[in-house]
Amino acid sequence: MAFQRKKPDALGVKAPLPGFIAPALASATDRVPSGERWIHEIKFDGYRVQVHLANEAVKVFTRRGHDWTKRFKKVADDAWHIKASSAIIDGEIVVPATDGSTDFSVLQNELKGKSTKIVLVAFDLLYLNGRDIRKLPLFQRKAELKKIIAGTDVQFSASFEIDGNEMFAHACKVGLEGVVSKVRDSVYPVGRTNNWVKKTCAQRETLTIAGFALDDGKWDGIYLARRKGSDLVYAGKVDHGFDKTSAAELRRRLEPLVRKTQPYAKRIAHKGIWVEPKLLAEIEYRAKSAEGKVRHPFFKGLREDL
Repeated sequence: MAFQRKKPDALGVKAPLPGFIAPALASATDRVPSGERWIHEIKFDGYRVQVHLANEAVKVFTRRGHDWTKRFKKVADDAWHIKASSAIIDGEIVVPATDGSTDFSVLQNELKGKSTKIVLVAFDLLYLNGRDIRKLPLFQRKAELKKIIAGTDVQFSASFEIDGNEMFAHACKVGLEGVVSKVRDSVYPVGRTNNWVKKTCAQRETLTIAGFALDDGKWDGIYLARRKGSDLVYAGKVDHGFDKTSAAELRRRLEPLVRKTQPYAKRIAHKGIWVEPKLLAEIEYRAKSAEGKVRHPFFKGLREDL
């Protein structure tokens, strides 16, 4: 039997529950901003999601609007206990470690099972109890969000009003992914703007898999590509970050996509097993060469939510 949900005082603008809302995106920055205008949040390493609660039912959407409620059943069950009759929450699904860090590859491994360790970290509230609140200041949206998730298993992404560089240095020191800085009184952004900016401790990029390599029949990594317009250009090869399970799974996914020719616009001087460029990989690396090749790359997992 469902419990009675308490409605808070009306906020925002009365409006019917919208469908999936294109999520706000943070622009990359070389320097974390400072000053009273900004608040800073921990950058998590997981799946960006949008959770819709209405009519005692919950739906969980990926960043591109795909309905993954069944795949994220635990998160949907946790979100059902949110204290609102209707709500839209922006957040990240992660697997937290004991030290507070998150790891995309750990999340991927967890999703192969029953996903008992995944957690929704909520950082913004777009809609509440029949009212669109995207025009309210960020700090007020977060205050309402904190109220409605209190006492549930949904975690709140706290904001820190400290020096941005100090926040970033601490995040990197303790092994976190980075920092997202936001204008504290801004409305919910449309698309990618400078009201939300991000800086990661290590560089990350989602790249297309163009092929894979075998050495005497054993797994020897994947060839990467970056899209430039309608063309694919070589972005390097990664041979670190694989274990027996992930290598076997990748090979199983790639073999049906094998093709005879390279998918690159400009042929490269490497021998590989080329594939149709349909799978995306999350890659962590230290730097890029002048030609755009990733240096010291590390495979973090497939991106199936994009």
